[in-house]
Amino acid sequence: MSANGSHESAGRPGDSGRGAGSTAGLRVQRLRPAYRQVADELRAQIVAGVLPAGERLPPEPELAQLFGVSRGTVREALRVLASQHLLETARGVQGGSFVAEPDPAQLIEDLGGALGLLVMTPRLSVADLLEARLLLEPAAARLAAERADPETIEAVLAAAKAPRDARDPSGFAPHIDFHTTVLMATGNAMLAMMLQPVSDVLRTRLERSRAHDHELWAEIDACHLVLAEAIGDGDGERAETLMREHLGRLRPLYEEIDRLQRAESGESR
Repeated sequence: MSANGSHESAGRPGDSGRGAGSTAGLRVQRLRPAYRQVADELRAQIVAGVLPAGERLPPEPELAQLFGVSRGTVREALRVLASQHLLETARGVQGGSFVAEPDPAQLIEDLGGALGLLVMTPRLSVADLLEARLLLEPAAARLAAERADPETIEAVLAAAKAPRDARDPSGFAPHIDFHTTVLMATGNAMLAMMLQPVSDVLRTRLERSRAHDHELWAEIDACHLVLAEAIGDGDGERAETLMREHLGRLRPLYEEIDRLQRAESGESR
């Protein structure tokens, strides 16, 4: 490999007479920038627990020597990890870069923000988010029915009966709160972490008041109580079926809102 990072062919017997333009079978691997390689290595050690939370990293000059890169490269790698909330920086004599304890709430917020930006591009659509939701939430409703304890069931029922907040004309807040409560009732933190950003994007990206059939919204929200009762009865199969039907009725309304909002803003999909 040459100094500029490209792979060069060492040549094989019988190749000497071939033209320089012959590239059949040639595979070129583009190397990542040095700061990303450093960041990836440090991130892998943090995630694996080799560098535990609270651990102070060596000073930048020492890290630069260990990785065989410049201090500027190390500084950029640390900046990347700090932006991902994997490192915290403190100033002063006892300062430096310290491994941060991962904060699930912060990670969910970051993921929601990233999804929100992607939805504004052709790479990801509201339909993609709704499809993912339709695949995961019915299974979550079944788990909630099978696992929820009396206290959790009470919370699900309370969320289903929650009145509309006057400060939220769209009626989105109690709707999303109910779905979030069902996810938490599964006892599976990963499910909640996977779906919460999707719900956050739908809540912030779509304005329910734009949909034409407002009576249908009331009917859909009324389904929450039936769902909550199925979860309270421990009927996993019924809870799963009801959630699938519920989300199936929601999907065309959300897609209608998305089309209306895009048309108003001059966007196209």
